Amino acid sequence: MFAMPSYAAENETPAPKDDIEVIEVTGMLGSMKAAALLKRTDGRIVDAIVAEDIGKLPDNNIAEALQRVTGVSINSDFGVGDSVSIRGLPQNRVELNGRSTIGDSRNGISLQDFPSSFLKAVEVVKSPTADMIEGALGGTVSLKTVRPLDLDKLTGAFSLDAEYADKTENIAPIFTGSIGNNWDLGDAGYFGAMAMLSYQDREIRQDQFSSKARPVDTDINGAEGNTPSGNIILRDEHSVEQYLESRERTALNLSLQWAPQSNDGMFYLDLNVTERQGSQEGSSILGVVGALETNSGTTQDANGVNNYTLVNEFGIPKTYSDFRQTDSYSHAFGGEWNIAENVMISGEVAVASSESVRPDAEFTLRPVQKSVFEATGDLVNYVYDGVFSQNGNQLPSIIHSQSDAFTSEQNLALRTFKVEDRRTYNDETAARFDIEISEPLGLEWVSTLKAGVRVTERDYEYEQYKEELNDIYRKAFNNSDGSLATVWVDDYNGAFPGSFSTISYDNSFDQIGHTGQNDLLTYLIYNNLSDLEGTYSQLQKLLAGTNYATTGSLADNQEFQESAYQNVAEDTTAAYVSAHLNFDNITAIVGGRYIKTDLESTVYLDGAKVTGENNYSDFLPSLNVTYNYSDETLFRFAAAKVMRRANFSELSPAFVINNDRTAATQGAIGLDPYRATQFDLSVEHYFDEGNMLSFAVFYKDVESFLSNEVSCVADPITTTGQNVTQWNNVCQLNTAGVSQDEMVFSDSTQFGDAEGMAHVAALRDAGRTGIATTQDKNGENGKVQGFEVGYQQFFTFLPGAFSGLGVSANYTYADSEQPNGSPLLQISKNTYNLQAFWEYEDLAARLAYNYRDSFLDTENEKRVENINYLGTIKTDDGTVYGNNYREDRGQLDFSASWNINEHFTVVANASNLTGEPSIYLSELGGAWKYTEADRRYSVGIRGKF
Repeated sequence: MFAMPSYAAENETPAPKDDIEVIEVTGMLGSMKAAALLKRTDGRIVDAIVAEDIGKLPDNNIAEALQRVTGVSINSDFGVGDSVSIRGLPQNRVELNGRSTIGDSRNGISLQDFPSSFLKAVEVVKSPTADMIEGALGGTVSLKTVRPLDLDKLTGAFSLDAEYADKTENIAPIFTGSIGNNWDLGDAGYFGAMAMLSYQDREIRQDQFSSKARPVDTDINGAEGNTPSGNIILRDEHSVEQYLESRERTALNLSLQWAPQSNDGMFYLDLNVTERQGSQEGSSILGVVGALETNSGTTQDANGVNNYTLVNEFGIPKTYSDFRQTDSYSHAFGGEWNIAENVMISGEVAVASSESVRPDAEFTLRPVQKSVFEATGDLVNYVYDGVFSQNGNQLPSIIHSQSDAFTSEQNLALRTFKVEDRRTYNDETAARFDIEISEPLGLEWVSTLKAGVRVTERDYEYEQYKEELNDIYRKAFNNSDGSLATVWVDDYNGAFPGSFSTISYDNSFDQIGHTGQNDLLTYLIYNNLSDLEGTYSQLQKLLAGTNYATTGSLADNQEFQESAYQNVAEDTTAAYVSAHLNFDNITAIVGGRYIKTDLESTVYLDGAKVTGENNYSDFLPSLNVTYNYSDETLFRFAAAKVMRRANFSELSPAFVINNDRTAATQGAIGLDPYRATQFDLSVEHYFDEGNMLSFAVFYKDVESFLSNEVSCVADPITTTGQNVTQWNNVCQLNTAGVSQDEMVFSDSTQFGDAEGMAHVAALRDAGRTGIATTQDKNGENGKVQGFEVGYQQFFTFLPGAFSGLGVSANYTYADSEQPNGSPLLQISKNTYNLQAFWEYEDLAARLAYNYRDSFLDTENEKRVENINYLGTIKTDDGTVYGNNYREDRGQLDFSASWNINEHFTVVANASNLTGEPSIYLSELGGAWKYTEADRRYSVGIRGKF
């Protein structure tokens, strides 16, 4: 059992004594009342979620629980909550008991990797104080675990759930167990220990359909295009990608705590370990280079041209495997001690680490007619005509003139086998020391004066190892006579039966629905890519006696990729002073934090490591003022400067190139951090028990806003390995070997497919193709402004069972703008959450709806990179090209529980009840991508003893 409002003790603001009663947190209503009390008594602008009991946060996933909080929206991975945006900004911190968590990037641990069952509360802090760790632009997500000395007796709890995912039709277990106690050791003080274990195994799927959308200067049956420029929007290069992901997560938490009998202080040791492993296997079915052919029925709608044929298209099937193993930990030893009646000192040493290994593999086929090759020795593409039609935003109908274009074992040859081992190491050691003085110098209006220092050492390293057998179908030759050693799928299956098979899921795209037959949904897939060593061994046998012959294992043949290597070392030193002021009805927390950051970024250049340096300092003042207008109503004002360092990949000038060697990304050590000045003004009204109405206005001026630019970079690797199959995506150089800012491409208005590919291949061989490289740079200012409304009420005045009814609702409006006129990334203008709940005697139920409208999801998105708001052919005209928006989306979730007795509870949950897909739009508002993920249902039992 938990007591409130102890969570907010460090930053609490005085409130009427009668209102600060201890709330025993049990059940849904108790949880929501405790969260309201936490918000009310904190001196900052905070929202929170409080566990209903040990191991009983309202949702099984932390991010999905936080989406119910005012001003918070979530980002999902395969339909599972992964991270959050606070007031639209994704650059936030995730802390565990006030210290850093570590993941693959700045944001900390993924919220799906840490069990919600370990937590007693989650706070979302929107207005920082000087004692808080810097690095949050939107806000800080503070995870709070149970302390052993919080328990009043030996306590054990467990939960066991079975989760069903409707696309995979898989049932997976979720288990959590905990046990804790504390002991009175007499003169030796009090000692407590608590251990928690969590295990989850899940199999889920994501379906994705996308098209490349681009403007073309032509008409449709005599009518000009329906864009402002008069061009049409053609959708081609249609693709279906279906991924099956298996996730297994094991987490352990051990907390030890000791306090003296005098209660003058306490010491603790926290040990947290999380291991996540699994694989993501799937396929990408892509049709390319078809030429547009219209007919009398061809039309135009909001998405572009409809009812048309792509002539002489051919398919590129790929099988993917992306295995991931992440081991992370966060350990800390610390304590606090009252060295005088009004002086407390505290300190902590913490180490956190994350190590991820991700073998990323692909097996790509090429449509080549085997019968023609055997008769003539020529490699001739197996082409088809694809008839396209679409109703609204249903999955388009695509019917191929060759129905076996993606399944014919005699017409699909091995093209590329590639494996990249991606290894990320991220470590932080941090130490802090703080002192807190109550009523210093006898000043009654200064409740406390706090000061402290914190130092950190951070080391981020990324390595990549690769083995690639590229263009096997046309570059593998028999050593004996120099003839082509092309291998077809039927040859592979003949040597190793069952390696390739045809697949088609019955429930593909069942959320958006189907216009009609879609031949992209039935295709060949390689079945053994999760066994990379075994696959490599099979290829060695098939390619023995050719110029592609190798010896040794896959690991022996993988080469270290110097161009991708990243190492960022970061040392920080911070010092702060903070005062809690009390003027009867007005309280304030005022302070400042000074931070010095020293950075070193190391990459390889000409075979040797070279290091660049950068350092900067920031002073971050903060002010939080609370005015207790009455016993029920508070007014708050907050102002602060905040900063957020660039992500590690953005700080490294490493040249990270895609598989086709046509595109790359590159960072820079000299990037400034994000810096912002923010202001908040809010009013909160509390009535009866746990009821609340709040309104807040916020404004953020984001300085040093990061942006990126794209240039065509000359690199000698293009002449030896650049793939020009998608020749219209290859940038061209005016002068061989000389990089340029101007982006020059060829397209289907200039060449047919064969001519275009031959033209770009000739340019490549002459050194006149480059790599389209997106580089991060310091930009100008951006801003976010808006308001939030929150409402929560329990209808306890109603008779009988109706007294268990309640409602919680919130709405956030956020308006943002970058220097180029686009909104900031991942910020919806309108977001709202509605919850209706009921809890009476032993039964409880909740229905929750979450909605956010369209937002800018990515910039320079490859498949819409040629579209601006006018639909003009891409030029350097000062307009923004390549913006990708996610369309409005809402999601309905349900949960219910039944307390069998005081020890056991049956629970049930459903996520995305109505099966809502995600639809992505270009700058013109046309849909180009659709994704779907599983509905998830779970049922289980919880016990407490």
